[in-house]
Amino acid sequence: MTTCYFVSDLHGHVRRYTRLFEAILSDPPDALFLGGDLLPHGLVSKSRPAVTRADFVDDFLVVEFSRLQEALQDAYPRIFVILGNDDGRWPEVAFEEASSRGIWQYIPNDKVRWREFLVYGYAYVPPTPFQLKDWDRYDVSRFVDPGSISPEEGFYSVPVPENVKRYATIQKDLERLAGLESLERALFLFHTPPYQSNLDRLSGHPGTIDHVPVDLHGGSIAVKRFIETRQPLITLHGHIHESPRITGSWKDRIGRTYAFSAAHDGPELALVRFSPEDPGSSTRELLHV
Repeated sequence: MTTCYFVSDLHGHVRRYTRLFEAILSDPPDALFLGGDLLPHGLVSKSRPAVTRADFVDDFLVVEFSRLQEALQDAYPRIFVILGNDDGRWPEVAFEEASSRGIWQYIPNDKVRWREFLVYGYAYVPPTPFQLKDWDRYDVSRFVDPGSISPEEGFYSVPVPENVKRYATIQKDLERLAGLESLERALFLFHTPPYQSNLDRLSGHPGTIDHVPVDLHGGSIAVKRFIETRQPLITLHGHIHESPRITGSWKDRIGRTYAFSAAHDGPELALVRFSPEDPGSSTRELLHV
């Protein structure tokens, strides 16, 4: 049976990566999925948009995954990677270079075949309250929740055409990405969770901002509708750290689709183990660091 590991939102914590490497060395999976927000906080800011990408990506991630590859040889897993809204797009060249060397496969807004499965990557999230907008995108319309900042505001670490900032949506992206493919054997690596699910509940209390009700769900409406209508086999999510604690669940079932989250708001590494042949047997373990 095929074995997969899924982690997300490590935010550059070296000890979480160390625990991940230990788990892989102890029991190598067939595939590893890295679901975004992989880099330390603060590596890009409005005053330093061109910060070098070398330190963490080249000097830690590439080095340590290369060591893992050397140690495991033929048992080295297939690795699929996307970034998240906290990472920005400034280190994409480094991720693409490592991808060309076979260390991982960097798959934002892309699909690859793996065994009898299709693997899709999609990193964009609906508008957030944060200034960095590299991976923010309108969801199904140009509506922005109270307290969030639109993709037309904030800042970008790479150039983005104004018409993309204004008119691109997650909904349109997913339509183009999936096309007319059958998704019965498809695995989607998202950063955002689906809207109004067990995976997207924000902390806080119901209320209003400027007489507009506060929405305590931070996921994507477009992703939720896409899952409901296209029914991929498995979808993988992160982004909303506190949701599993608040809802009491790190997984959900949307029609036939199994949806898993590896987001976690504690110090541990949340490691999801699953098999595409038997997604109902998936597990999530919090590994102490």
